[in-house]
Amino acid sequence: MSPQTDLDLLQRFEPIIHYNRGEEFFPIDVARYVEVCNLWVKRSNTSEAECLTPAQQLTLGTLAQPRADRFGSIYFLKFADPLTAAELASYKLHELANADPTQTFHAGRGRLARVGYVSRLAHALFQLSLLARGRMPGDAAAAASIVYTSIQARREEYRYCGRVVRENGWIILQYWFLYAFNNWRSGFYGMNDHEADWEMIGIYLSDAPNNGEVTPEWIAYASHDFSGDDLRRHWTDPELEKIGEHPVIYAGAGSHASYYSAGEYLVEVEIPSLTPLRRVYDRMQKFWAEKLRQFSDEPQPAEAIEQPNFFRLPFVDYARGDGLSIGPCQGKSWATPRLINQTLPWVSQYRGLWGRYISDPLAGENAPGGPMYNRNGSVRRAWYDPLGWAGLDKVVPRHQALRRVHEQHAHLAVRQAELLELIHTKSEQLTGLGIEAAAVQIRPHLKEVYESHQKKIKTLSDEVDDLRAEFAQNRATLEAFQLYADQLEQGDFGSTRSHIRRAAAPIPESELQIGRLLEGWAAVSIGLMLISLVGLVILAPQNWFIGIISIVILFIVIESTFRRRLYKLITNVTISLAIFAAVVLIFDFFPWIAVVVALVAGGYLVWQNLRELWS
Repeated sequence: MSPQTDLDLLQRFEPIIHYNRGEEFFPIDVARYVEVCNLWVKRSNTSEAECLTPAQQLTLGTLAQPRADRFGSIYFLKFADPLTAAELASYKLHELANADPTQTFHAGRGRLARVGYVSRLAHALFQLSLLARGRMPGDAAAAASIVYTSIQARREEYRYCGRVVRENGWIILQYWFLYAFNNWRSGFYGMNDHEADWEMIGIYLSDAPNNGEVTPEWIAYASHDFSGDDLRRHWTDPELEKIGEHPVIYAGAGSHASYYSAGEYLVEVEIPSLTPLRRVYDRMQKFWAEKLRQFSDEPQPAEAIEQPNFFRLPFVDYARGDGLSIGPCQGKSWATPRLINQTLPWVSQYRGLWGRYISDPLAGENAPGGPMYNRNGSVRRAWYDPLGWAGLDKVVPRHQALRRVHEQHAHLAVRQAELLELIHTKSEQLTGLGIEAAAVQIRPHLKEVYESHQKKIKTLSDEVDDLRAEFAQNRATLEAFQLYADQLEQGDFGSTRSHIRRAAAPIPESELQIGRLLEGWAAVSIGLMLISLVGLVILAPQNWFIGIISIVILFIVIESTFRRRLYKLITNVTISLAIFAAVVLIFDFFPWIAVVVALVAGGYLVWQNLRELWS
């Protein structure tokens, strides 16, 4: 298809993005971004990075030039140079003097109160770890904001990169958004800061060859730790907001993650090293709910939304949509998109980072790779497998569904005929072997013949059994195919949400209405606990064990009281103590318990056997 056709499709369905108050960075054209960057390399055998291309000399063309280097070399761009103390102070004063109260971001109440103690502690440790590992300098966001503002002052423009892929009857529209900076941590209390931020959504059109029309069927938004089926929604899903044919995105503040609905989202990032412990915890939770019948009284949503757990770092991603809006019929419009594909050198040849590399072992503060590559230089799945990335590699477009069902029905019917013939043939062979075995069974001199026939009978009998089982299963499948074909002919394509296992949902309004006491307690609880533990070790080291248990119990009781869960806490503690006491009794009196169990079991067996004789 011609580039103009691809461009028309991209613009026909291009999204509308609602940002938050206080957002400073919006989608920028890649050429304008690269022109103000320097290109650097950090080699494995050196402590300092080397600048390869000075400012104002880098273009998309020079960025893509091949560069031979040793293993472990990391190429990266630098968008903004650090500010001096005077420049940073001037920037802060300018911000205060020109702040617009109607566009100022406020985190709101209860950010820390939405998660429990362990999650708060993990969050605190993660924040402290930033002091010991690579992190973006504190003035990086300010420096990037100054450079980005100067670029926009010369010519205000908002542009995305568009990619069109045709595969398996689908036309896939990918919208790639480049942001000069991700200031989620410094600007909105999130997880990380890093230069450059690539975000993407995909729209999946059904390409009907007969009438030449395209029909939007699915859409997928990239969003933090969600993947596969959970990323996508059907075009008719009420959760997907649209204006005409333009889908609406609510962007996370600073993180620029994409959401279907406005709100505040509790994002939990799993700690890889604690994955085994999480699995053990999940099994314990399952045992608690299924075996001990300790179910939650709180109503569950239609889709399974994971609850906060102890082994993830909790952050709030604000996607309120109360700031600038970009897109058709909005305050700001998109410039003509830049078409990209694998033939463009800067897309396929540059495997480095699109912003500063600061040696963060967790990689969260390092810049990302480009639209085609991950940070480590491997190809993104969203690029090489756009269908599988959204879980659509197993789904066919609707205009193909009925035909594909009939085709598979026909293949299965042919297999049924083959099975019937095989079953008949092998059954005849099995019957013949049975007759021969019966004939030689009473002839002692034919013992070896009889044993050989028995082995053949066993093997052939298993084969016939497998064939009959497959035939029975295929018959049921054929019936299901026919019912499904009838359903499709009536225009019923089934549920459009059955594929969702974990949905990103805004924090309910009821949870946002958190009391002042709970909010204050959540803000100071972890610090108070650490101070109390240190004071205990210094003032009463001889009672450290009892003291630690007492402090932990006290803090748990206070937390449960604030959350109005004291009754549930008492119930859980009572059940736990009962289980512990039972285990202790079993351990202490195991020999006597074993004797009693053996006597009861023996008596029961005698009673059952005598009953059978008397009946």
